[in-house]
Amino acid sequence: MAEEETQVEEGPLPVLKWDQGIFEQIMRGFRFPPEWDAQYPRQGQTVVDAPQGYITLFEDFFPQGNFRLRATEFMAHILHHYGFHISQMSPPDMARVRHFEFLCRSHEIPTVEKFRVFYQFRNIGFYSFGNRGSAKKILLNPSKSFHDWKQKFFFIREEVVPIAMIFRELDTIEKEELPIPKGADWYLKLTETPMCPIVNTIKQ
Repeated sequence: MAEEETQVEEGPLPVLKWDQGIFEQIMRGFRFPPEWDAQYPRQGQTVVDAPQGYITLFEDFFPQGNFRLRATEFMAHILHHYGFHISQMSPPDMARVRHFEFLCRSHEIPTVEKFRVFYQFRNIGFYSFGNRGSAKKILLNPSKSFHDWKQKFFFIREEVVPIAMIFRELDTIEKEELPIPKGADWYLKLTETPMCPIVNTIKQ
């Protein structure tokens, strides 16, 4: 199965169905300080019910997507360039963004312009990044399925992501045809590598 076909759940946003104990493990393992005020949702709340001054994040962003708080400048640049909210991104796409950031940092500073060489922005019910067909693949063996990720969410203070985000309408996105710098030194250095999870610090 190609990376573009990563299986994710579609349809209406479901109600809360995940365990509070896992949420507490996330807070401890990823060292959320009290001032971030991470909140486990009440039964019946959905991802759109974040209180004023808070944002919604998904649990699978962290162990599977290698996301960390506070968010990096590169993540903020991605959100600013494409003009969407972090809660409109799926965990598989978080993994693509973070994998690119790690891979690029081993050679030079990651930029949105370089990211766009490899990935096409698209709308498939949420905002996603698919492989750009003419570019080489750089993510080896991506996860094929993130089960029930829409049901595993929490609220946290919005300042953990250093950008004023907006909710983008699910508009039509036209395919971009960009030149691929196949002879550029930085392009040649980025080779296909697996997504390696950051050491899991969560205490079981």
